[in-house]
Amino acid sequence: MERPAWAPQGIDISVPSVSRMYDFYLGGSHNFEVDREAARKAMEFMPGLPKVMQANRAFMRRAVHYATTSGVNQFLDIGSGIPTFGNVHEVAQAADPEARIAYVDHDSVAVAHSQAVLEGNDQAVIAAADLRKPQDILENPQINGLLDLDRPVALLLVAVLHFIEDTDDPYAAVAELRDALAPGSLLILTHASYEGIPLSEEEAGGTVGVYRTIRNPLIMRSRPEIGRFFDGFEMVDPGLVAMPEWRPESPEQLAQEDPFAYSGFAGVGRKA
Repeated sequence: MERPAWAPQGIDISVPSVSRMYDFYLGGSHNFEVDREAARKAMEFMPGLPKVMQANRAFMRRAVHYATTSGVNQFLDIGSGIPTFGNVHEVAQAADPEARIAYVDHDSVAVAHSQAVLEGNDQAVIAAADLRKPQDILENPQINGLLDLDRPVALLLVAVLHFIEDTDDPYAAVAELRDALAPGSLLILTHASYEGIPLSEEEAGGTVGVYRTIRNPLIMRSRPEIGRFFDGFEMVDPGLVAMPEWRPESPEQLAQEDPFAYSGFAGVGRKA
């Protein structure tokens, strides 16, 4: 298998990566054939996966815009993936040129490409770290050098928690991050769920099986289970809802949304 020039040395390009599969769903070019093969297999069971990812991105942009208009101009995006058009720093800095963004990912391709995208932007950084080790994130010198945790921060956990198994205690990880944030901070979150998918659970389970096969289990949690991640936060209206239903730009847009966009939940909470 030929290694693309942009692929960092030291990574195994024969193993699929969820961040590179996500990039493929969004029409990006920083993925390998092994990622595309796994993504196509998942789409055999759930053909609307690209629509789900697009809904994730659209929600993220609306939530980031909400944060900036609410006076929060610091962003900690964990599980940020490979930057594509309309990423957090572009949305935030268009609204507030002083906005600061710290991206975090454990995929070396995502980190390397983010470094290239962010070159020359001294108010955005990318750090290599894992959500399952929140202390490593909180003590990272790049993040601490950019963000002031004594002021409100918008913590983004978009399409990442459903890749953290219960044995790794994702609730404890989110709570540790929450406790490190100042009052007024926001939690911006999306999570996969069988609820809302326009397929039977058995049909959608085929996609879950593909992710399990590539050793990146997709954990489909219920709405109440997802709601637990907001413990210690006050939900921002309209609460925990399907992604298109969180403050849509217009009723017409909502009416035209693809049914697969309603797969899973999104919400924003504010720390008191």
